[in-house]
Amino acid sequence: MASLFKWSRAADRPALPFTAEQQRRLATWNRERLAPQFPPADPDAALVRESEMRAVEIAFLEALRAEISAEAAAAPTDVEGFIAWFEGLIETGPGQGDPLFPWIAAEASLDQMHWFLEQEAAGEAGFDDLVAYTQVKMPQQAKLELARNYWDEMGRGNPKGMHGPMLGHLIEALDLAPTIEDTVAESLALANAMTAMATNRAYAWHSVGALGAIELTAPGRSAATAMGLRRLGQPPEVRRYFDLHATLDVKHSEAWNREALRPLVAEDPARATAMAEGALIRLKAGARCFARYRSELWSVRESRPTEAMVHA
Repeated sequence: MASLFKWSRAADRPALPFTAEQQRRLATWNRERLAPQFPPADPDAALVRESEMRAVEIAFLEALRAEISAEAAAAPTDVEGFIAWFEGLIETGPGQGDPLFPWIAAEASLDQMHWFLEQEAAGEAGFDDLVAYTQVKMPQQAKLELARNYWDEMGRGNPKGMHGPMLGHLIEALDLAPTIEDTVAESLALANAMTAMATNRAYAWHSVGALGAIELTAPGRSAATAMGLRRLGQPPEVRRYFDLHATLDVKHSEAWNREALRPLVAEDPARATAMAEGALIRLKAGARCFARYRSELWSVRESRPTEAMVHA
């Protein structure tokens, strides 16, 4: 059976703001600064580096905003109009319907799946931590919704249900070795953008929109990845992370839109534009990842298609 999907060339990939080396620098800095630590031996040097990297981070965010500002400005700012626009992103947003994921479900070899998952794991910013940063000083109703979402991420107090360790188990079971050095710049940029919005209070509303976009659009991609893992013979405990997000994030998205987005816009319509920017930044960053993944997987690595898709 011939491949069902067209090949993509590197020249067709959308340009990435900032270089790969700058994305690696930001990713390394984020990993270091967000880790628990002791006071630095040289506080002055630490402050200088912090100032330098913060300047790079904000410049990066502003470059991303500039790309989508006109589109975001066209989003409605009344409650009903904004919610309809936001929910429509599942069909019209950047990266939606990308052919990468039907291919992951139906054709990717185990080697190709390993490469894809390493890229995704290395670029994972940690949804639980992003929600925790974002909820600081949020209005009550939105804060409660973010807290409920965080509690689900924490397995509702059960270590076996924590989402982060589920991903860690998949990495260990498949013997993956995700590193910043071996991760494509587009994946690092996505994580860097999400971290920047969540940790800078001037972009808190952007972060709410970006996190909501993840909840809205992740189920389909998760289902396709879980299907591919099942086709490749991976057991339920390995697929669990993606199986869970294929279903749970549907409910999360509905609650996020109802309990966070709706009251935030009702209280201040200006927040709609910021949340629209955050959502579009996240989706455009994801679209860049998908295009880069296709370029690498379809142009460099040989495809070993299966005879038929095995449905989950």
